[in-house]
Amino acid sequence: MGGTPDQTFAEIVLGRRSIRGYLDKPVPRTLIEEVLAMAMRSPTSMNTQPWHFHVITGEPLDRIRKGNTDNILAGLPDSREFRRGEAFAGVHRERQVEVAKQLFGAMGIERDDKDARQDWVLRGFRQFDAPVCVIVTYDRELSGSDDTAFDCGAVTTALVNAAWSRGLGCVINSQGIMQSPVVREHAGIPETQVIMKAVAMGWPDPDFPANAVVSLRKSVDEAARFVGF
Repeated sequence: MGGTPDQTFAEIVLGRRSIRGYLDKPVPRTLIEEVLAMAMRSPTSMNTQPWHFHVITGEPLDRIRKGNTDNILAGLPDSREFRRGEAFAGVHRERQVEVAKQLFGAMGIERDDKDARQDWVLRGFRQFDAPVCVIVTYDRELSGSDDTAFDCGAVTTALVNAAWSRGLGCVINSQGIMQSPVVREHAGIPETQVIMKAVAMGWPDPDFPANAVVSLRKSVDEAARFVGF
């Protein structure tokens, strides 16, 4: 499972999937640096390059996992810094529910199994037990710019595709940064940066059932209008 350097761009993009189960195997720093260098060739508005990456592993990551889960189990409200908007509704909520059904089905989690469902949620706060977590931040002075969020989304997409091309799996998630003070403290993130997203990263576990899930996508006909063709 995972891509290889000799794959075409189309094979990487179409073959990539979100990985939520990882092997207990370290990822070399040099490989992560290679992946980041590729990702940072993504488009950026007027070359502002607002992104920063805080790459965490080992004991600091364990402290973040513990702080996240302890706080959520204690009932502390989330303190996510990047705006989250209103809860999904309509077709967007339907798609959210559909992928949850796919994942729960793959993992054999029944609808009324509250313990298993809670454990699944807590996996997100634990960064899916991945050996590496990449926290994506941007310069606070750019907080009023929508281009900044767009650029960070673009570089994060490039990051997960670049990682896949080198055999690594990732899942972009928000649960890992819901308790932002915990993340900021243990990752040493300066106050001049806004914490935006987390990316769990590692070697995909081929025996983890949820890793086989390929989320459904709407068709080009549904998504695109062609004018003047």
